[in-house]
Amino acid sequence: MNFLFAWRYFKSKKSTNAINIIAWISVLAIAVSTAALIIVLSVFNGFEDLVKSLYGDFYSDIKVAPAKGKFAAIDSALEQKIAAVNGVGKLSFVTEEKAVLVNGDYQTIVYLKGVDKNYTDVSKIGQHIVAGQYDLGSPNMPAIVAGSGISNAVGADPDAKLSGLVIYLPNRKATSFNSLDAMHSFNVTTAGIFVVQQEFDDKYAFTNLPFLQYMLDLNPDEYSGIELSVTSAAKTEGVKLQLQQILGSNFTVRTRYEQNQSLFTVMQIEKWVIYGILSLILLVAAFNMIGALTMLVLEKQKDIAVLKAMGAHDTRIQNIFLTEGFVLAGTGGISGMLIAFLICAVQLKYKLVKLEGATFMIDYYPVKMSLPDFFLVAFTVLTVAVLAAWIPSRKAAAQMYSLKS
Repeated sequence: MNFLFAWRYFKSKKSTNAINIIAWISVLAIAVSTAALIIVLSVFNGFEDLVKSLYGDFYSDIKVAPAKGKFAAIDSALEQKIAAVNGVGKLSFVTEEKAVLVNGDYQTIVYLKGVDKNYTDVSKIGQHIVAGQYDLGSPNMPAIVAGSGISNAVGADPDAKLSGLVIYLPNRKATSFNSLDAMHSFNVTTAGIFVVQQEFDDKYAFTNLPFLQYMLDLNPDEYSGIELSVTSAAKTEGVKLQLQQILGSNFTVRTRYEQNQSLFTVMQIEKWVIYGILSLILLVAAFNMIGALTMLVLEKQKDIAVLKAMGAHDTRIQNIFLTEGFVLAGTGGISGMLIAFLICAVQLKYKLVKLEGATFMIDYYPVKMSLPDFFLVAFTVLTVAVLAAWIPSRKAAAQMYSLKS
């Protein structure tokens, strides 16, 4: 019954044309703000998925590292316990240390990561080789696979026949860093260049694990940690908990996103900040709704008087105008969602809106529509509708009207 009255008031021609204009302006404002919210949230989802895929290709599903210090001894018994955990896939032992890569007059700081033959099973770094090949050499003839930024910094070229690359690593047994034996050095060749994301491309280089252990004077069972894959993404948290129970407080266990938690936290904060800012547009629409409903209450004084004379309670009157607010908000909200859906669908298929510049790996805005976002925006629109319609509906119910002209 309330909806029938509200829908009739919405469609009927008003005596004052300004009421119609203000009502449709409020509907338009809600539609625009709703569409903007859906589109922006979808773009954020697209960028988030893109970043996760890039970081997912570099980071393993789970990483086990010493809680204290850089290196820890991991014997075969502990390895077997880890491998026996339900959900654990492949294991890869890694060792990591800062190094200086020198090529003649050029030099740069790199994070040199020694990995075993299973590393490509827990990381997709091998899929991002843009020059040369993924070949880490041997302990006696080491090779590196370097990020493109490192390659540009020192001129590391996989096609160079005569390589002048020298890797310098700290001597852990040196008594003084001012002495000549403070650093170990070794000639290396460049086997390949990878491109994942600038943060990694400017920072990392990979080599074989035995060579790096030798350069750091580590025992064969000493590592920086273990990187492993899981058989199913749904099992990640369960595997993490089981590993932490087995390893105790001597090791930390981090999932892929926990290995770079600050980045994903910032992305989520940015998304909610933008959501809050764009929601302010709905407040503008709310003021228009208040004006439209207030004028409608004045327009329908006789109708209200008739309803009260027929025995309608104040609650009934209030609910009619609250429903009118829902009609205005619903019309605008549904229209805005349809517009946003069409725009996002067109962008997904035709990629019409391009990114400026040519430094990113894609040249268009990524979009990913999410059903929870639609529910969130719908809830926001309904909340605004209630707040906007509450004051006019209360006034309509509280005031006394006469049937006299």
